[in-house]
Amino acid sequence: MKREYFFILFIFMFLPVRVRAQSDISMSTHWNNRANYNPAFIARTDYLYLYASARNQWVGISGAPSVYNIQISEYFHSIRSAVGLSFVNDRIGATQAMNPMLTYAFRIAGRNGWALSMGLSGGLYIRSINGSLLEADNPSDPTLFYTYRKTTSPDLNVGFEFQNAHFIYGLSSTHLFSIAKSDSYFQNTNHRYGYAIYRNDEPRTYSYSFGIQLVNNYNMTIAEGNVSLRLKQQSKLIKGPLIKGPQEFLDFGITYRSSNQATLLCGIMVSPYLRIGYAYDQSLLSNYYRYSTHEIMLEYRIPARSAATVTRCGSKEFWYH
Repeated sequence: MKREYFFILFIFMFLPVRVRAQSDISMSTHWNNRANYNPAFIARTDYLYLYASARNQWVGISGAPSVYNIQISEYFHSIRSAVGLSFVNDRIGATQAMNPMLTYAFRIAGRNGWALSMGLSGGLYIRSINGSLLEADNPSDPTLFYTYRKTTSPDLNVGFEFQNAHFIYGLSSTHLFSIAKSDSYFQNTNHRYGYAIYRNDEPRTYSYSFGIQLVNNYNMTIAEGNVSLRLKQQSKLIKGPLIKGPQEFLDFGITYRSSNQATLLCGIMVSPYLRIGYAYDQSLLSNYYRYSTHEIMLEYRIPARSAATVTRCGSKEFWYH
């Protein structure tokens, strides 16, 4: 009976369900950090991870979306687990959503170079709408209101991620409490994510990766592909528990979405532990090409005391993926 129960739960989490409401935040730099929609991502060994990003979408349009995202997580080798905190603030016109979350991830690693991580995020989804800012074409529309309203509801995400020496596969589902609920101004609908990434960091002068991701929300599915190139340099003078051999110092990437949007990405390692990234989004639709989107991110890693004794997934450290 338990086996049947878990199978039914899996079907509801990852297959399309008739739900319509708000959408997940849009972050072009998720190829560096997928924790917003897959909590299994934080199971990265050997360091305390700090992340922050800011996104200004459709520059030039009043009330255009702006997103701020802050995360912190750390892996504890003694219990093979990672814990993390995150906070997202998403503002679009008269609406604002805040999403504080607590994340837990468990990691199983094999001696032959594979790792499986399972994660769960729980928190609150706080959404407010300032109706006094609305400018409706039809003021008598009964679905509209012109007062300030705010709701708070529980939120839950779940995800799995598998890695080996070159491949990463992930599957996740967000906002599980909204499964099978009717459309609402104040809830974020269930989303389902699936992705596959190939990475090769064996060349001494560069690394490269290819990735594809599918996102499903109600009756809409968006496909996304990414190609990245990272340049390396020798770092013989730099000492540290995470520094071994040639190190990546500069990266470039390009992403294309089936929603007719292209993204250029770049990043620089300011130090062995600090990276600054930038993303430029450009819509390819004729009515939106004038309005670009900009995003900046910071990643900082503080090596853990146990870094020298941690059993890694093979000989790889999976810094950016």
